[in-house]
Amino acid sequence: MHLDVQDLRNFYYRSALGRAVQKTLREELRKCWPEAKGQTVVGFGFAVPFLRPYLKDARRVTALMPGPQGVIAWPQGMPNVSVLCEETLWPLETGHVDKLLVMHGLEASERPADLLEECWRVLGPGGSALFVVPNRAGLWSRSDRTPFGFGRPYSQSQLESQLKAHSFLPERHLHTLYQPPSTRRFWRKTAGMWEHLGGSLSMIAAGGVLIVQASKRVHAPRGPGLRVKVRKPLEALQPAATPQAKPV
Repeated sequence: MHLDVQDLRNFYYRSALGRAVQKTLREELRKCWPEAKGQTVVGFGFAVPFLRPYLKDARRVTALMPGPQGVIAWPQGMPNVSVLCEETLWPLETGHVDKLLVMHGLEASERPADLLEECWRVLGPGGSALFVVPNRAGLWSRSDRTPFGFGRPYSQSQLESQLKAHSFLPERHLHTLYQPPSTRRFWRKTAGMWEHLGGSLSMIAAGGVLIVQASKRVHAPRGPGLRVKVRKPLEALQPAATPQAKPV
């Protein structure tokens, strides 16, 4: 179930908790993608809060928003790059995307398998995809006060297994949002401390969001040209027979 785009915008841009989430996630995403100079960057779902750092240097940035969610113009004060699209049929050429960010997309989809097939289609060879989903073991997936409390949460093994089943190769995973999903002043003031301590506390408290970085796995082509059978390939290594002299 996709949330309405207005609810997502209000959370990320008009609430203190949403702005804290935006700051924390953006820092983690930049660890995976420090830059995108000259590349094509695409976000699907509601990824616009995290695409802005790439607007300056990327060759092209596109924000795809699924029909059930709705669309908003973005970025403000600049030419619009957001597009309303079918969830599993994107207006993009095959294999032309260098970086793909899926945010509030996979967990909300009623057809996750078809969505992953479309992700694989548009990603180019050597491209990188980031899948951001609610962590099943975290506090954020248990609270409906934030967008991470809706849809289908994942564990790391569940997400990576699903990616492998659709020809993606998981390469890196990150956990973040160790701060509680609360608007209380104490938790907001100490949010940075909880994120800093998150790694050492991971055995006790799980991060609310799981990020998996994956690449496109391209299978070897099959065809008649690869089916030629060599019967005895080692015969070429055998010494030639010595000619025998004919009797006079």
